[in-house]
Amino acid sequence: MDPFRGLGLPRIPGLSELVDVLQKQTEALAQLPRTMADLNVAVRELIAATRVATETIASAQRTAERLEGLVEELEEPVRALRPGLERVGRVLDDPAIDTVPDTLRTVADDLLPLVHGLRQATDRVGSVTGLLRRHAPGAKGRPEDDLSG
Repeated sequence: MDPFRGLGLPRIPGLSELVDVLQKQTEALAQLPRTMADLNVAVRELIAATRVATETIASAQRTAERLEGLVEELEEPVRALRPGLERVGRVLDDPAIDTVPDTLRTVADDLLPLVHGLRQATDRVGSVTGLLRRHAPGAKGRPEDDLSG
């Protein structure tokens, strides 16, 4: 569209294109401050994110150094355990180990009641023996039975 069309001026070739270009350039320059402000905000956010990333990396570095110290501290004792653990592994691989739970169950089921019965019998024998000592001719009894003492 020719900006001078309604003014009665003759049409100059390329003038309307030049005016269009200048108008678009003016609009772009008018938006430049807002674009610069947006760019400034983006740069500030990038700086903040970089600062956080730097702090995170520093913290991770400190953690890695502490872990390295712990690993160094534990490495020798763990290496010292290796031969014993290998021996224990060989023992645990023995097929006889598989019978241990059944053996323990048998002991619990068969021997523990027997031991309990023997304890009861021992207690009874002890009671009878004590009773016989107190009632035996010439026996004074137990010291705790003699209160006149």
